[in-house]
Amino acid sequence: MTVRDLAAGDEPRWRELWADFLEFYEHPLPEEVTATTLTRLLAREDGMRGQVAVADDGKVVGFVHTVVHAGTWSVAPRCYLEDLFVAADVRGTGAGRALIEAARTHAAALGCSEVYWITESGNATARRLYDRVAKLADYVRYEIELG
Repeated sequence: MTVRDLAAGDEPRWRELWADFLEFYEHPLPEEVTATTLTRLLAREDGMRGQVAVADDGKVVGFVHTVVHAGTWSVAPRCYLEDLFVAADVRGTGAGRALIEAARTHAAALGCSEVYWITESGNATARRLYDRVAKLADYVRYEIELG
C-alpha cells in the first residue's frame, strides 16, 4: 500500500469512491460541489490537498482530504482531516492508517500544530482505528447551516 497525491488521472476512480463516501454518510451533493472539490484538491487551492491510497496492483482504494488553515489558539497552522474513505473490500488492510499517517506527515512538514477530525459517533469501524492512532477529544460539535 502506498499513498500519493491525487492526480487528474485518478478522477474516475476518485469519483466512484467519493460517491460511495457520500452514500455511506447519506449526504448527496450537487455535481457542482463535487467538481469544485476535485478542482480544489488537484490545484491545492484554499489549503486543500487530496491524497490517495494505492494497492499493490495499482488500484486507488481510498482517499484523504485535508485543509490546512490558520487558527486562534496557535501561531502554527492546523490541519483539518476533512474526509477519509477506504473502499469496503480493502478495509482492515492498513489503507486507512496509511492515509492518516500521510495527512500527519503533510501537516508536520507544514509546521502544523495538530491534525484533527470528526466522525459520526456510531461509526464504530472507523473509530476502532481512530482510537489507536489519535486521542479522543472531549468536544461537542454544533452546526448552523447557511443557505
